[in-house]
Amino acid sequence: MKPAIIRPSQLTPRERGNGVRTIPLVTRAHGATTFLNGITIFDPGAAVSLHCHNCEESVVILEGHAIVEVDGTEFEVGPQETTFLPPNVPHRFRNASNIESMRILWTYASVDANRTLIATGDTRRIDDEHRT
Repeated sequence: MKPAIIRPSQLTPRERGNGVRTIPLVTRAHGATTFLNGITIFDPGAAVSLHCHNCEESVVILEGHAIVEVDGTEFEVGPQETTFLPPNVPHRFRNASNIESMRILWTYASVDANRTLIATGDTRRIDDEHRT
């Protein structure tokens, strides 16, 4: 594996639907063996579905303000505020603004991280979601 400089401004965000886009940063493709990270951009009012992961996750709010639902409780978070989510805890992020976009930096504690949608039970590997 080789060191890498990754420039999000030079990467094309991957559409996730409903006004949410993700820019994968450190992935297996870069040689990662222990974690994954990336940036997700939320249009005004956009949200992701309630879900959980098979590993720890940390999210830093880069821009904007979010409503984070963690195991049924909502929290307001703003720039530089950070979440820590243990495995299998249902959660979701929603842009609290109807005017400005929101950006988060997420890190999963495993290259084998997956996302399970609570509503359907559908489970997918994070890396699989980010392939072109």
